[in-house]
Amino acid sequence: MKMMLGVIDATTYMEPLRELAAHRSVAAVPFAGRYRLIDFVLSNMVNSGIESVAIFPKYQYRSLMDHLGSGKNWDLNRKRDGLFFFPSPDLPLSSSQIGAFQHFEQHIDYFLRSKQKYALICNSYTVCNIDYRLVLERHIANQCDITEVRHHGRSLEMFILETSLLLDLIANRVQTGYNSIGDVVRDPFHSLTVCHYEHDGYVAVIDSVESYFFHSLQLLQPDIWKQLFIPSRPIYTKVKDEPPTQYTADAVVKNSMIANGCVIEGHVENCIVFRGVKIGKGAVVKNSVIMQKTQIGERCELEYVIIDKDAKVENDVKIAGTEHRPFIIRKGTVQGALMNQ
Repeated sequence: MKMMLGVIDATTYMEPLRELAAHRSVAAVPFAGRYRLIDFVLSNMVNSGIESVAIFPKYQYRSLMDHLGSGKNWDLNRKRDGLFFFPSPDLPLSSSQIGAFQHFEQHIDYFLRSKQKYALICNSYTVCNIDYRLVLERHIANQCDITEVRHHGRSLEMFILETSLLLDLIANRVQTGYNSIGDVVRDPFHSLTVCHYEHDGYVAVIDSVESYFFHSLQLLQPDIWKQLFIPSRPIYTKVKDEPPTQYTADAVVKNSMIANGCVIEGHVENCIVFRGVKIGKGAVVKNSVIMQKTQIGERCELEYVIIDKDAKVENDVKIAGTEHRPFIIRKGTVQGALMNQ
C-alpha cells in the first residue's frame, strides 16, 4: 500500500540472546533453515504493498547489510523509495526502546521527504505472517491516532500512525518527555486515541536463546509451518545458488527440515538444518538447530544443541544439552572430542 511507510527498528540488544548475537545484530539471527529474523517483518511489509522501508540498526549490523544488500530479493531496489539504512552507533542505551525518537531525529530528512501518509513502526525479532493492510484499514475506520498490534493481549511492538503525527512526536520529544512510540502508547494520560489490533495468527517473539530454540523446533509441526509460510504471502530471503542436498545410502532423516546444499551421511531426527551442512557417517543428531556450513564429524552424538555458522564438530564428539537449556557451539569454533566436557 503506497499510503504506508515501513520503519524497522533493529537497534535492540538482548542479553538473553547474547550467545547468538555476539557477531551479528538480533535482526540478522538465522532462523527456520534459510532465513534471518528480519526477513519476516520485511516480507510482511512488502506483501502489504509497502515500497519504502527504512531500517534503523545500531549493533553489529555488517551481516545485516550484507544479507539485505540493495533489497533486490524483496523488490526494494527501485529508483523511487526502496530500502534505506540509517545506522546510529552513538545512540545511548537509554534510547534503545522500539521506535526511539532520538534515532529518528538524526535521520529526519527521510520522514520529511516521504510522501506516504502513514508510518508503520516494527521491531525486527517478531516472527509472524501478517497483512498490515488490514491493520491500516481498521486504523482508518476507527479514526485512531495510533494503532498497536497485539497477540493474546501482548504488544507485538508494531504501531501505525500518521507520518505527520510521528514528526510532531519527534519534534516535541523534549517537551513531552516521550522518548519512543512505546512511551506514548503506555502513558495513560495522553490525549491521543490509541487502538489495539489483535493478530490471531502464529507469533514467535525471539528474545532469548530458549525462545529461539523452542520456536525453531516448533516449525517441525506442520500446522505451525502452514500458519507462518503462507503461499499467498511468501517470506523472502537472500537467494543463494546451491545444489540439492545429497543423502547417502546410510542416511536416516526423520521429522527434520533440511535446507539445500547439505551432505547427510548420518542420522538426523527432529532437527532444523541450514544450508551447506555436512553430517558425517555414523553421526546421530537429534532435537537440534544446525546453522549454515557447519561440519559434523563421524560417529558424533548430539542432542539439544545449537551450532552456529561455520562451526566444526570433530569425530566422536558427544554433546547433550536439555530441552530448556540447549548446548551452544559458537560461530566459527571447533568442538573436539578432547574439549568435550
